[in-house]
Amino acid sequence: MDGVEPLRGGGPAAAVRDPRLFEEFYRRHVDAVMRFVARRVNDPHTAADLTAEIFLAVLDSAHSYQPRLGSETAWLYGIARNIVSSERRRIARETERDLRFSGRRLLEADDIARIEDRLDAERPARRMLAALAGLPEGERAVIELIAVDQLTVTEAAAVLGISQVTARVRLHRARKALRSEADPTVAKTTSDAALAYVVGRET
Repeated sequence: MDGVEPLRGGGPAAAVRDPRLFEEFYRRHVDAVMRFVARRVNDPHTAADLTAEIFLAVLDSAHSYQPRLGSETAWLYGIARNIVSSERRRIARETERDLRFSGRRLLEADDIARIEDRLDAERPARRMLAALAGLPEGERAVIELIAVDQLTVTEAAAVLGISQVTARVRLHRARKALRSEADPTVAKTTSDAALAYVVGRET
């Protein structure tokens, strides 16, 4: 999906055993992971925390990577999806907004500016995700990974733990539902254009 060759040392499993390889793994994938997160959150501190948490999760999950199921990036997206979902549930359970920010590390001004630039760049993708919010969870998850995160059907199926046939059926149903609500030939606003892209994209 991303055109990146696997690590010469053997992929994620080798990276977690060798600090040098892990640094190489991190540098190769951090931008893609940050983009994934930036499509789903709009706060730079949250984006930075979640990105760090995703790479920490690699230490426990490296053994689960199977190259035949997709690229390293697709595998990371599976981890990222779980962590972002957990964060959303955590925030939903909080009764006091201040708890959301307690204990967070302070970011340097340059870090905040860099992440804010990434958040701005991914604003159309967040609008696209909002347009998908009304779909059933299974269908929304498939079309989100394929149209927004640019995974293949095979990789999306692996991320979600479903068969390729099931992924294709859900994708078809999602597109059909979206076509019934929007004309993909008309793009009057940024969100309209995003929705048209989702409805019309070939895989």
